[in-house]
Amino acid sequence: MNLPELRIGKKTAKVPIVQGGMAIRLSTARLASAVANEGGIGLIAASGMTNDELRYEIRLARSLSPNGVIGINIMVAARKFAEIVKTAIDEGIDLVVAGAGFSRDMFGLGKESGTPIVPIVSSVKLAKISEKLGATAIVVEGKEAGGHLGTTTSVRDLIPDIRAAVKIPVIAAGGVLHGQDIIDILRMGANGVQMGSRFASSKEANSAPMLKEYYLKSKPEDIVVIHSPVGLPGRAVRNPFAERIMAGPVPPTVCDNCLKACKHNFCIIRSLIRAQQGDVDTGLVFTGEYISHIKKILSVKEIFKYLLDEVAAVK
Repeated sequence: MNLPELRIGKKTAKVPIVQGGMAIRLSTARLASAVANEGGIGLIAASGMTNDELRYEIRLARSLSPNGVIGINIMVAARKFAEIVKTAIDEGIDLVVAGAGFSRDMFGLGKESGTPIVPIVSSVKLAKISEKLGATAIVVEGKEAGGHLGTTTSVRDLIPDIRAAVKIPVIAAGGVLHGQDIIDILRMGANGVQMGSRFASSKEANSAPMLKEYYLKSKPEDIVVIHSPVGLPGRAVRNPFAERIMAGPVPPTVCDNCLKACKHNFCIIRSLIRAQQGDVDTGLVFTGEYISHIKKILSVKEIFKYLLDEVAAVK
């Protein structure tokens, strides 16, 4: 089977795969550009970055993939959400994917430049509101996804109703790891898929070797749901830190004032940074529900070959 192209605004990806924007700093220029060079859409995880850092990553991604489609992923809950989005737009980013919250105001940010704003939604209601307010496309995220979650419903149950409710491109996220998953989702009416876990342990992921190996060792029973300071549940790997915050608050001793509204049960930014740097004991290891399917650290090129070979085998 041949995969269709994925068109978002004026940009077209030859392969309908969007690489999830995994923060903090797992998805940087090296990973995003590698995905873009394979024909997919690469996302830089902008949450937790300074404006200068984001500019550097966008420019580096452009130099590594001059003709590829490069976007950012940013938490709506971040205090500097609008500022970061404006910085990315000034750098000529191809699209903005916005998750961990919803804001009606965000659609105006890309209006003047024509930059596609792509919200992450988990309901028919938000999908319809997004289209009405000017979303160029939507990412429909199911319960299988990693990080912050907006639903307890499987993405496979969400797609048919949302596809029937909107006319803009629909990208499915959560539990997509194999070629057969891609085919199944597209046959349900989605225009593309977003994959995070599949790239979390890629060679190009900007994470310490210790974290990549930790993902490979994870078992289904290790996956838990925690309550994030953002105000949403989040899926993570059970480790000593996850057990501590599941048992009760671990108030931060230093507050960076990074969120618009924070529950202060722990510091989301600092705990994710610790994991990214390889501290898998006191860091928060966000993950998708099916991370245990990943058995080997591969390059992005190898991952795309694996997926496309599986797709080609489907009749």
